[in-house]
Amino acid sequence: MHIQWYPGHMAKAKRLLKEQIKAVDIVIEIRDARIPISSTNQDLIELIGDKPRIVVLNKSDLADLNRLNAWEKILRQDAFAVVKADSLQRKGIKTVIAKCQEASKEMQKKRTQKGLLPRAVRAMVIGIPNVGKSSFINAMVKRGSAKTGNKPGVTRGNQWVRILKDIELLDTPGILWPRFENEQTGEYLAFTGAISEKIFDVEEASLQLICMLRDEYPGTLSSFYGLENEDDKNYILMNDIGIKRCFLDKKGEVQTERTALRLLHDFQEGKLGTYTLDKPEEVGN
Repeated sequence: MHIQWYPGHMAKAKRLLKEQIKAVDIVIEIRDARIPISSTNQDLIELIGDKPRIVVLNKSDLADLNRLNAWEKILRQDAFAVVKADSLQRKGIKTVIAKCQEASKEMQKKRTQKGLLPRAVRAMVIGIPNVGKSSFINAMVKRGSAKTGNKPGVTRGNQWVRILKDIELLDTPGILWPRFENEQTGEYLAFTGAISEKIFDVEEASLQLICMLRDEYPGTLSSFYGLENEDDKNYILMNDIGIKRCFLDKKGEVQTERTALRLLHDFQEGKLGTYTLDKPEEVGN
């Protein structure tokens, strides 16, 4: 499945981010815990340079815990800290705050040496669309001040939010990179809702999702949808799911697009179980 998506506002947001990176002390990078690698924008990592970076593996409640723990150890090698989080339940938020304060000690030390008073640490929050940046900031603020939504691309402009007297956050729009070199990356972004359903073939994506689940998590589809035989071809399984859900038109035929969307949404909402699609054992391959 070939997917490319790079709206014009993302190029503008990247330019703004480049201008503002000098004004921040640390960077909080939000990733989707289900795709810790595929949700990484290397363009943004290069812009950050050597600033301390805290990687937050958000939506950890939807992730495969064994794979997630493995990724946490791997990612620690390149980041100041790695924190598993579930922003909707505010899990991991206290740890992120503590890591922000820890990361700012060097900055505060240098200010003291120059005879300057301590100031709030300025942290920039970055990430690709729909990894939960706004929900994360709301969890940090403890109130719904940041604009949120369950669709990619909700945040269009940069905005500062004070969360404690010693921490300020700069929210930024979700930014993808111009071209997906790896076709699998595009599929994973589609499965998890990081890119708009308007720009890819949802039926083709759902067939790919069925294929992946059958190979890596056998029994998932039959268990959740009550299918009798998971060994059938992918399009037959899609048809069976539509029948089980009673997604039929007036002629009694399965509404395939409606069925495909339901399958994608069931996966994104965690109804099919917990999964981490990027495989730690493939690092370096």
